[in-house]
Amino acid sequence: MKKRVKIASLLCAVVLMTGSLFGCAKSGSSTSSSGSGNVTITFLNSKGEIADTLKQAVAEYNKTNKDGITVELSTIGAGGSAYEALMAKYSSGNAPTISMLGAGDIISFQDKAADLSGEKWVSDISNGMIDPVKLDGKIYAFPFAVEGCGLIYNKTTIEKATGTTFDPTAIKTRSDLEALYKKIQAGGVTPVEISKDDWSLGDHFMMSSYSAQNSSYEKVQSFVSGMKAGTQNLADNKTFNGILDTLDLNMKYNIYKNSPLSSDYSSTDPQNIADGKVAFWFNGEWTWPNIKQFLTANSTDEFGFLPVFVSDNASDYGNSQIPVGVTKFLMVDQKQNSAAQQAAAKKFLNWFVYDSKGQDYLVNKMGIIPAFKNITSAPDDSLSKSIKSYLDNNKTMYFNASLPSDHGSKVGGFMQQYLAGKIDRKNLAAQIEAYWKGTK
Repeated sequence: MKKRVKIASLLCAVVLMTGSLFGCAKSGSSTSSSGSGNVTITFLNSKGEIADTLKQAVAEYNKTNKDGITVELSTIGAGGSAYEALMAKYSSGNAPTISMLGAGDIISFQDKAADLSGEKWVSDISNGMIDPVKLDGKIYAFPFAVEGCGLIYNKTTIEKATGTTFDPTAIKTRSDLEALYKKIQAGGVTPVEISKDDWSLGDHFMMSSYSAQNSSYEKVQSFVSGMKAGTQNLADNKTFNGILDTLDLNMKYNIYKNSPLSSDYSSTDPQNIADGKVAFWFNGEWTWPNIKQFLTANSTDEFGFLPVFVSDNASDYGNSQIPVGVTKFLMVDQKQNSAAQQAAAKKFLNWFVYDSKGQDYLVNKMGIIPAFKNITSAPDDSLSKSIKSYLDNNKTMYFNASLPSDHGSKVGGFMQQYLAGKIDRKNLAAQIEAYWKGTK
């Protein structure tokens, strides 16, 4: 969910990178000069960790499809905002045919999104996976990636540090977690690391305090509505304080404790957990490509997830669940792309759901848990397997991916201040409340 340059060519050079820089040409003028009916569509990717593999998938589709469709891919640069990049593209009249966005951004661009309610894949969507972008009874986006987050653990590291077999199901409360941290530390390993990224702290960690409010989707939405109305008091909210207590615990044992804003999501953070320098890392299974690059070819390290514990009562909601849901949707533009381009985009989306090669790229090569029940395969990495296990055992809670577009930057910014010791919990709660009251 991440960044208005006046000149379109400068925008191409600065905002977008990787693949064809499609912003330099009007989207609607994409049929070939030969008049053969061939059509070119553009695809804006906001999931940087799959950029290379997605590029390969696009190349495969371009080579094998018999519909005369060419897909041109571009990926937003690290730290870039999909919302801001797409706003700039619309302002310059060069909106991509397909844009990868979070649910909150889909809602923001609803008036520009094609209605996909009539597509074949709608009947194959797994339960609940389309809810955030089902607006006014219509479906405005394709559910691309099911993801989850929590406390990533390296089982191998924990067992080496403690000298005992690690059973993740035995850790049921925050006190259990701290007792384990103490054993890990006594074994010479730093228990945990905290990434400083605003999207991680805001859209994922703090999001857990919203999702854990209740097992009911409607009641979670009611809580968020109350935040907007200014009727929720975070300072007295049990779940909010429970999540912050767990953050405080992680801060106490953080490898970056002396310099909490010095983490590096792209290099140091995944390397630490891959190399066994830390045992835990709050993040999501989208980190697997980052972690994998630091593992040896014959590594047997096993990874999985624990919840972000909300209390010391094992039966409290949130102590055995992790947030899982669709974090990335694909929107088809119907304002600046022709009917032919929109039809081509729909065919391309079908490829991921119904073609064996499309499924293989989605699941096996990109490592994405699919949102479609007709796709029976699943990624074979241990993080995805852990997410699948939580799904299979109904131990998941709503992944509030329909947060406002600036939630990560704003709320994540407040949490960075808290992480660095510049504000206390009372001030953090007040700033978050003020943010929500300012949203529409």
